[in-house]
Amino acid sequence: MSMVSTYCPHFSGLRRSSPNLHNAPSQSFLQHFSSQLRLPSSPKPCRAVIAMSGSGKNETKDSITKLVSDLNSAKLESDVDVVVAPPFVYLDQVTSSLTDRIEVSAQNSWIGKGGAFTGEIRSVCSCLVSLSQSIAWRKLWVFGPSHVSWLGLVIVFCLLYDSSDSSCSVEQLKDIGCKWVILGHSERRHVIGEDDQFIGKKAAFALNEGLGVVACIGELLEEREAGKTFDVCFQQLKAFADVVPSWDNIVIAYEPVWAIGTGKVATPQQAQEVHVAVRDWLKKNVSEEVASKTRIIYGGSVNGSNCGELAKEEDIDGFLVGGASLKGPEFATIVNSVTTKKVAA
Repeated sequence: MSMVSTYCPHFSGLRRSSPNLHNAPSQSFLQHFSSQLRLPSSPKPCRAVIAMSGSGKNETKDSITKLVSDLNSAKLESDVDVVVAPPFVYLDQVTSSLTDRIEVSAQNSWIGKGGAFTGEIRSVCSCLVSLSQSIAWRKLWVFGPSHVSWLGLVIVFCLLYDSSDSSCSVEQLKDIGCKWVILGHSERRHVIGEDDQFIGKKAAFALNEGLGVVACIGELLEEREAGKTFDVCFQQLKAFADVVPSWDNIVIAYEPVWAIGTGKVATPQQAQEVHVAVRDWLKKNVSEEVASKTRIIYGGSVNGSNCGELAKEEDIDGFLVGGASLKGPEFATIVNSVTTKKVAA
């Protein structure tokens, strides 16, 4: 497994949103920040962890077959839901070969129905086009329950990321067996050029059509160091809140862009600070119930070695982990460590 460094950009952005932080020398940064937000402490029924590993960019049918075989044979605890999101060209292969207890997610979706939209994948059979879409960042996600005790399942996402995150219609994704879709990932925002409002509309459409949505938010390095971490995340969050019909099937993925595939990972405190702020924003702008139930996961160079410390933070409900080759046995170890934490808690 490759070494992952811890990166600590300065906290001017966090101070800007909480101007009195510098006046609390007797408290740790995190303690004072949490007290400023006045969020209730709600014990989680278990510490869910997301593991996303992926160093290869040249995924093949054989490598996908090996991963599926590993997942099918892995001894996963019964209270863990596993969801796999392969590149579009492998969706059919994965849906037809995975065990029934593992669901499938898409990496992106298109808004609306019908239309030619040359360049967008519009039919199930055409999911086997464009070799460029098989060039993938392989990732695994595992995310867990909200703060409320009635949510007992740990949900695990095993994501094989296409670096360009192309689109299928929601209708096509459902037809091929997908249950979830990932929207707002950094490549779609910063490479493809999708803006917040367009991503929000895609999320609303997907939810209305019956797909669960993993809503990605996160800041660039220059935005963090310019003191805009919260501003950026809240703006992206608002675009979802303005249009989504319900938050029941939404998972928020906080993934600072500077930590994606760079080997740099936020400290547990850095990740927790943003997660607390996101949850507080939901409380103030949506509802207290949504804030308490919505799962907020962290992503950015997370692996089996550092996810345990991150998972200890109260508002980190799971992880988006990248930087290591996707391996079924390692994935199973991470999933089962979540259950172990739950039993021991």
